[in-house]
Amino acid sequence: MKHFWKILSVISQSTLSVILIVELVIGIIGNGFMVLVHCMDWVKKKKMSLVNQILTALSISRIFQLCLLFISLVINFSYTDLTTSSRMIQVMYNAWILANHFSIWIATCLTVLYFLKIANFSNSFFLYLKWRVEKVVSVTLLVSLLLLILNILLTNLETDMWTNEYQRNISCSFSSHYYAKCHRQVLRLHIIFLSVPVVLSLSTFLLLIFSLWTHHKRMQQHVQGGRDARTTAHFKALQTVIAFFLLYSIFILSVLIQIWKYELLKKNLFVVFCEVVYIAFPTFHSYILIVGDMKLRQACLPLCIIAAEIQTTLCRNFRSLKYFRLCCIF
Repeated sequence: MKHFWKILSVISQSTLSVILIVELVIGIIGNGFMVLVHCMDWVKKKKMSLVNQILTALSISRIFQLCLLFISLVINFSYTDLTTSSRMIQVMYNAWILANHFSIWIATCLTVLYFLKIANFSNSFFLYLKWRVEKVVSVTLLVSLLLLILNILLTNLETDMWTNEYQRNISCSFSSHYYAKCHRQVLRLHIIFLSVPVVLSLSTFLLLIFSLWTHHKRMQQHVQGGRDARTTAHFKALQTVIAFFLLYSIFILSVLIQIWKYELLKKNLFVVFCEVVYIAFPTFHSYILIVGDMKLRQACLPLCIIAAEIQTTLCRNFRSLKYFRLCCIF
């Protein structure tokens, strides 16, 4: 029975590793495609809209995030000696916080932008923000940078504290037990700082729903028939924000699982599972943005046609080869 569970664990880890690699590849391809399309459009038109600037920055941050994850996995599984160095652990945490921070905060700025562009309120403060949407995004990013600095400082203090405690007890390197405890504390800090963009995104989401409800009620009183352009824009923005929240919830879940079961961080299977769940957010959110953006969708269409033609050609060649082999047999 013990042998059976060992085989099952190996199969599960191999399967999750394949899923993780596939997620990494399609995530880098999707985000790279967005950067390429927007940069080509920028070269052609000599200017870039605020939405495209945010989407490009978001894609670049997520490519960095995915590449960093791949490097950290290689270090954890192939160069385990490096993970016992307190300085290396601190560098990895700082890089991880930096990548996550920009990925989440730029996505939050995108939801704020959608809200200010699409929502319709007569409130004077809202109109003030709506007319200064670029400044609102700039201030949001500036505030996020202050939070980033604070997060990194507190994380470094936390890792230094655990390192000093371990050095007093044994030696100058981290054991897996101390690393797991330190990782748990760092994740707790990270969750606290993540609550700020969560609250901000949730607020814009609820206000978008309220704006849609008031607009729909107003339209029912004056116009009969289908949706108008503003209602359609509301629905598209809500679909994008809902998808963002679902994937963001999965990301938060992966962090909470690591906090709740931090002692399992010593097991490779648990680490790979958490990474598979965690990486779903930066990978699949890019494809949701591609589907929701007309320009990206149109740019993606020729690639889909080429891929379909290649698949058809391969299937035809495979059938021809199969038929040829049957003829040779008979």
